[in-house]
Amino acid sequence: MREIEFDVVVKAVKDMIMHCGTDLPQDTYDALQAAMEAEKSPVSKEVIRQILENANIAKDEKRPLCQDTGLAVFFVKVGEDVRIKGGLLKDAINKGTEEGYTEGYLRASTCEPFSRLNLKDTVGYNLPAIIHFDIVEGDKIDIEYAAKGGGSENVSRAKVLPPAAGKDGVVEFVKEVISDAGGNPCPPITVGVGIGGTFERAVISSKHALFRDLETTHEDPEMAELEERILTEINHLGIGAMGMGGTKTALAVHIESNPCHIASLPVSVNVQCHSSRHTHITI
Repeated sequence: MREIEFDVVVKAVKDMIMHCGTDLPQDTYDALQAAMEAEKSPVSKEVIRQILENANIAKDEKRPLCQDTGLAVFFVKVGEDVRIKGGLLKDAINKGTEEGYTEGYLRASTCEPFSRLNLKDTVGYNLPAIIHFDIVEGDKIDIEYAAKGGGSENVSRAKVLPPAAGKDGVVEFVKEVISDAGGNPCPPITVGVGIGGTFERAVISSKHALFRDLETTHEDPEMAELEERILTEINHLGIGAMGMGGTKTALAVHIESNPCHIASLPVSVNVQCHSSRHTHITI
């Protein structure tokens, strides 16, 4: 059984958060650069240029990429032959989250749901982190992290379609969600689509789909074709960068599909804004 010190996990998580707060991932930067070059609308082209300029300034001056520094969301695969020495893995991730938001001077976004009172202070804390655990083979811990902003999260939706709706029904539902969202999620966006499973499995899958590098395509050619079809139809909606109109509303559509009940076809759409802050480490 391999042992990993509690503080090793804390530092790794802190470093992930501080890095993502100021450095736009290269896949997102490259996708925005390509979108700017391909955009037909002069206004949206200029908007994307300013988004890239903002990313450069944030990286050079170590300032947050956006005032909404998001909730900390993790997908964690834990090897069955590894244990944390000195505490619980959940506590290490939460401690790393608090230290990352505090030392990075990143805004805390968590509040009590009805009073809207901040749970501690306005900089730092940001607990509890949203953590999804999975037990796998091996002696490593694999941690995926993303900062999830409120504007993009607010437009996300889920629905259980009748099985007869098929792919056409999925495409129409995703288009409906993105059309209704308009400029609110700060496009160009990334769209995660969870298909199948149960209601909650579809929702979690749509969130996890946002963690995939933007330049990748689905390993299943049928799903890859569906991703491309949905992306094309979203970009025909004409929403454009920050809702200014144009041809590049979305940078990518990523699908995760699961087996489901014969009577159901659950679908979930989760949206990430142009500031798609995500990273991945293995300890």
